[in-house]
Amino acid sequence: MPISPSQIRRLLEENKDAFSGFNLQTYELLKAYRQGWAEYGSLPLDQRLGRMKGVPLPAGARPLEDGAVDNKGVVRFPCRWANREEGHDWVRQVLTGITTFAVDGSQIFPSKDLSLPIALIQIGWFENPHLPTGSYKKDIRLEILTPDDLKTGPQEQLGDRRVNIRRFEMEIERLVEFMESCADSERCLVFFDGSLVVTFAETFDEESQAAYVQAMLRLLKASEQHRVPLVGYVDTSYAHDLTRLLHHTCALPETERIHDAQVINPYLDWGDRTPLYRCDRGGILEQYGELCDRIGFTYLKTTRDNYPVRLEIPLWLWEAGQLEAVLDWVRAEVVVGGGYPYAIETADQTAVLQTQDRQVFYRILQEWAEQESIKLRFSRKMVSKVRRR
Repeated sequence: MPISPSQIRRLLEENKDAFSGFNLQTYELLKAYRQGWAEYGSLPLDQRLGRMKGVPLPAGARPLEDGAVDNKGVVRFPCRWANREEGHDWVRQVLTGITTFAVDGSQIFPSKDLSLPIALIQIGWFENPHLPTGSYKKDIRLEILTPDDLKTGPQEQLGDRRVNIRRFEMEIERLVEFMESCADSERCLVFFDGSLVVTFAETFDEESQAAYVQAMLRLLKASEQHRVPLVGYVDTSYAHDLTRLLHHTCALPETERIHDAQVINPYLDWGDRTPLYRCDRGGILEQYGELCDRIGFTYLKTTRDNYPVRLEIPLWLWEAGQLEAVLDWVRAEVVVGGGYPYAIETADQTAVLQTQDRQVFYRILQEWAEQESIKLRFSRKMVSKVRRR
């Protein structure tokens, strides 16, 4: 039965005061935090560090970079183009001969509608050397998880979690393989689609947390060992690292309602960014060992209308003086992708499992089970769905 528009409008009207009050409180708080950012961000590095004295740890973020910071705490992008053609000329100058690489994944989870515990994971990758010939590499890798791999017990969601962990590990493994094979590491850029700080895993059990942390540490260590630039790209970030810092240094009320990207957005034009900060979040970062304080972040404006994206990097990259070049590569990839890095976008398209792919998987599974005399039963619900679709 279709949704009822009249009921939705009635319910919204009944709760108008609650929504209006929330908006007003949030606006006042956001205004105060934006003023705090303009004040704190405009200070020289030594004064920003001075304000950190006595701040309890973790502080959320610690400033690293001074340099070309104006009175709004922003590093301006020096290039401004008169038209689209000038922008694309800049992209060609910046990206030609730079190899960008990204991986993404998709999966078919184990299902109650199937008598056999089984899952399928597919990762896809895109390697683009940005040469005039237009050549590139795009491929996939599959893995099936068996009943022994899943061993879900009474809690089915644990089976889904194991699928997600294995997908994460496979994506990391492929990224590391690429890093190990780079012939010219200084002219490569590896995108990780997400945060280099696996905070999302904090709600999981210890074994699951350890799996995510160990995979990420392998990626970070490979990047530094092979000197391959790595960027964790977070398109929609709700991180509170800068707001936590401002809470401490500007005597602002503590809040989880305001996030970093909201605070700094008005001060950024396309291509602008914040100075680099060290991530000092605590939590799962404490499990990163010697790398717990080796991740930096900046916010970069990549579209006119949306909040800035969060970019995370291993700090060896900044220490090696490669930050500005890598950020230009990111900007150029965003231009090519129309607001989103083309490499990540293409890897996603390569990896995704469509409805037709799932039907093919189940059909092949059924044929194979019959051939091997393995009992396999589909629920009436699944059969009905397939027929209707």
